Amino acid sequence: MAWLEYVLPIIFLAPLGATALVVLALRHLEDGALVSPYDGRTLRESAQSLRDRLDRAYAALFLDGALGPIITLAPLVYGMGRMLFANRHSWLEWALYGLLTTLLALVLCFRLIRDVQRIRRLKLGLACELAVGQELERLIRPEAHPYCVFHDVPTDSTTIDHVVVTPHGIFVVQVSARTPPLDIAGAPRTTVAVSGQRLRFPGWSERQSLAHTQLATAWCRQWLARRSLGDVAVQGVLVLPGWEVEIEKAPTGLMVVNGEGLAALLDGTPLKPINDDVHHHVVQALDQRVKRAEPRAAP
Repeated sequence: MAWLEYVLPIIFLAPLGATALVVLALRHLEDGALVSPYDGRTLRESAQSLRDRLDRAYAALFLDGALGPIITLAPLVYGMGRMLFANRHSWLEWALYGLLTTLLALVLCFRLIRDVQRIRRLKLGLACELAVGQELERLIRPEAHPYCVFHDVPTDSTTIDHVVVTPHGIFVVQVSARTPPLDIAGAPRTTVAVSGQRLRFPGWSERQSLAHTQLATAWCRQWLARRSLGDVAVQGVLVLPGWEVEIEKAPTGLMVVNGEGLAALLDGTPLKPINDDVHHHVVQALDQRVKRAEPRAAP
């Protein structure tokens, strides 16, 4: 029966299949999510959404690095099995096995390059958010000077990096990580110009970061209004760590800074005094929202 010549070589794929099953079983080995031993909820730290995305990126790299070679070798292993069971050998068939293996190897290389680049971007973003978070932690003081900082606050569709509650207003802080390009001498070009609703970096310009911060600020203001917490002043702040910010035309309702001295800047930017009762309810509402939040999938 001629069809057995094509079925029997599948036996040689069994070891590869078993190895693939082991890889799939171990794909969540590097999951960094931690659960509180007190209430069973997922512990959330500063930049938790980026931490979750970085964990998923490492899991994808693990799968591509482990499953990729297995899938790439499968046509060659099957072809060697065909050599044992085939009555006649066709050079065209062996060429197809070789071509398929080559194509799979190229796809694997592209996927690995993509995974590494994605991890680098996420690590840069995580480092920037942690640096800003550490700067904001300086606002936390005793009860006589009530400042509260909430990290990774979920909205209806995304997350806010940091929300700072002060006695004189609320600040919605979004962090944007961008890699500075190099000049001819190899020195980084770290000057960014703010021109209304556009950021002009060396070599490119964008609106997304400003728009995202404005949307987050508007959501926070509307969310507080829906909870009848009074007319609380909310200010959006876009932080570009490592950049020298030049303001040509300030964006409406936003502050754009590089993050150095951020705690002192927010402390010295009075918006509108908040009475103690409203301050207490705002802190309580934000605390409940953060605690109820479940980790969101990365967009």
